[in-house]
Amino acid sequence: MTTTLKRIVVMFSTFTLVVFAVFVFNQTTQIVQSARTVNPLFGEGVMWALIFTYLVLLIAPLVIWFRLPKRMAPPTASDGEVYDRFLLDFKKRLSRNPRLRGTALESANDIEAALEVLDKHADNVVTSTASAVFLSTAVLQSGRLDVLVVFAAQTRLIWQIAHVYYQRPSLRDFVQLYANVASTAFIAAGIEDIDVDVLVGTIFGSTVAAIPGMHLLTSSVLSGSANAFLTLRVGMITKEYCRCTARIEKKGLRRAATVRAAKLLGAIVRDGTVKLSRATLNASKARMTETFRRMTRRSGTAEAS
Repeated sequence: MTTTLKRIVVMFSTFTLVVFAVFVFNQTTQIVQSARTVNPLFGEGVMWALIFTYLVLLIAPLVIWFRLPKRMAPPTASDGEVYDRFLLDFKKRLSRNPRLRGTALESANDIEAALEVLDKHADNVVTSTASAVFLSTAVLQSGRLDVLVVFAAQTRLIWQIAHVYYQRPSLRDFVQLYANVASTAFIAAGIEDIDVDVLVGTIFGSTVAAIPGMHLLTSSVLSGSANAFLTLRVGMITKEYCRCTARIEKKGLRRAATVRAAKLLGAIVRDGTVKLSRATLNASKARMTETFRRMTRRSGTAEAS
């Protein structure tokens, strides 16, 4: 990648972050105004809670930057004096990782085994975060709140993955990574505008679309799936930015992250849909039971009088 192209990418990423900041300010204003219509005091509480949340989210990248060492870029050649020096420094860094205490790091196979342990930790973090995003955005069904949920979850995800590998991306990678997060939040805000009725009717037919609750369930699964997929993709990109086994090719990295996210999405959607269906069914049963009890009480009172 040429220097000019790198500058263009960084400038575009910076522009995306600035636009996202303006967008978040606008969404925050609307949320606070809606809260104030309920109660002015409640609106003030929501405003300060959001401000505190934003401060935490802004401080997190700074803490990562100053607390963790920069990612070690491996040399182009896989042998020679330069590579041996890199391998020695990399062993020292791995030995300081709390997740690798007591792990042998003598040979290249030991290092590969240690990286597999870290990869497993990182994959668990990514999938658990994506599952939480799926359920949260599926239940909320609000573009404004989805933005906050996705942004907070992905910021925390970057924090966790960086600490798993005990090293952070470079400054340019950091900017591009958070530009990806901002773009994901933009998409999360626009998912609620999709006409789910037309989508369900086109795919399943008018009969299925007419089933009570199908619109709500489909809308929830669609919103949750899209946000979970984008979270998985950000997680996979972050994982490669923080690893130290090969030089990063940005185009191939994004494609590989998309493919990996698509493979992991199926299990998350399946488990999340089961949980949503069970929760909906339990809520319906509880409402029907409560309604039946009220009717029984009323009939008993009428007979007594």
